[in-house]
Amino acid sequence: MPEAKPRFRPYNHDQNSMVVINYRDQLQPGTFEHAVHYLIQHKLDLSIFYPRYRNKDTGRRAYDPAILLPVILFAYSRGITSSREMQWCCENNVIFKALSCDTVPHFTTLAKFVSSHADEIEELFEQVLLVCEEQGLLGNELFAIDGCKMSSNAAKEWSGTFKELEEKRRKLRRLIHHHLKEHHERDGAETEAELDRDIRRAKTVLSLDESLQKVDRFLKTNRPRMGRGKRNKEVKSNVTDNESAKMTTSKGTIQGYNGVATVDKKHQIIIDAQAFGEGQEHHTLQPVLESVEARYKKLGIADSIYQQGTVVTADTGFANEANMKYLNERQINGYVPDNRFRSRDPKFQNQKDKYGKRHQDQPATGWKDIIPASEFEFDPVTLTCICPAGESLKHHGTRADQNGQRRAYFQGRLLQCRDCPKKHQCMQNPEAANHRKGKGRQVSFAIETQRPPNYTDWMKHRVDSPQGKEIYSHRMSVVEPVFGNIGTNKRLNRFSLRGKKKVQGQWQLFCLVHNIEKLANYGRMAA
Repeated sequence: MPEAKPRFRPYNHDQNSMVVINYRDQLQPGTFEHAVHYLIQHKLDLSIFYPRYRNKDTGRRAYDPAILLPVILFAYSRGITSSREMQWCCENNVIFKALSCDTVPHFTTLAKFVSSHADEIEELFEQVLLVCEEQGLLGNELFAIDGCKMSSNAAKEWSGTFKELEEKRRKLRRLIHHHLKEHHERDGAETEAELDRDIRRAKTVLSLDESLQKVDRFLKTNRPRMGRGKRNKEVKSNVTDNESAKMTTSKGTIQGYNGVATVDKKHQIIIDAQAFGEGQEHHTLQPVLESVEARYKKLGIADSIYQQGTVVTADTGFANEANMKYLNERQINGYVPDNRFRSRDPKFQNQKDKYGKRHQDQPATGWKDIIPASEFEFDPVTLTCICPAGESLKHHGTRADQNGQRRAYFQGRLLQCRDCPKKHQCMQNPEAANHRKGKGRQVSFAIETQRPPNYTDWMKHRVDSPQGKEIYSHRMSVVEPVFGNIGTNKRLNRFSLRGKKKVQGQWQLFCLVHNIEKLANYGRMAA
């Protein structure tokens, strides 16, 4: 006899129901959504957005910023950056309905609000920062600065120097001429297949012509973009977003921006957030420090925050001679180590043997161990260099690196490296020597000269001291969790906008979300 089945209550997913809820009751105290609602309703001045509206007398009623802001901030806190998904959430998610008061802003309205209110978002960021100060969440004891490079809504394929872009323009013209010539030679389609081919060719010509006009317009309306290094060298421009930059990251080369954040130690509140279209971070230190000082003075927190003993820390990416001089002359209590900091510390002498190298797996780019520069014979008096194969390398000048250390640079002659039997052991990319625009092996050597101590030496002494090591040890625990929260929990891995101002507005919105979370967790939000 079969065993009897247990009896359950019947259920049916395919049914409608009307549920009466109160939207305010959905915003429970202690949650992020409640903190956002409380701040917007009781603490923040949203009249800063009003001058952008032009419908005082006529036109359709606009969505109140008090409705759009909580929707966008709550969406960002859940890792939602798509404006279409925000619209869907306003239609189907009860928390979004509570924050929007059961309205459904169109996705274009939400997207435009983010992209067109960068100045207002910065003022809003400062208002929230002032609330953090009023509630005692700022310690002003130690600031940690760091950056995170992320791609933006810019095409990496549309970047290059003006010479490269002019070559791209010529290539597009040749392709258009080629397709038009083929079209004229085979004019008069007789079969359906020939007609389809002509249609495809016409679409190709239109697409190529659009690209040509895009490049041509850019070259006529812009100037070459110059770098900010010691040598006045042209860097790659970008047709789609010329304020972005090509940057090298651990995940490869990207086209985007560097989001730099300054974090207060006490509760990891972000006190400054800026986006820079530069791959090198040492150019950003001074603007960031000046921005923090100006903001603190504007908000009435401190007239001169750095003169009150506040410690500033940053990693090795921000270290160069100019920045060390700036910190010294401004009497800023800063600790910014050079890239040889750990090699001078006995604690890290056996680090690689104990834990292995940082990157165990070699990159797909073919990075390999090659003959080191120490195997080359360098004469600092005559400034000559002999490679392991016995060939003389060409001297390419002597200049100071970013740490102020003078170095002599050498490069192998192309024909020598091309036919050298040790080419594959000596060069990362041996094929580079096989064409006329390639380069031979490059090496550099430090020139030990009797020079007076510079500002980099001054910073080395500070960072290498027991007090300096103890202070700098706090940097990672202050700033890295912030980027972990924004990047992992909030799923920010790229900027969805173009232009430095718009990208900075989006970056400040994410930092704003982080600060509001801190207020929800550690602040006093009335129920």
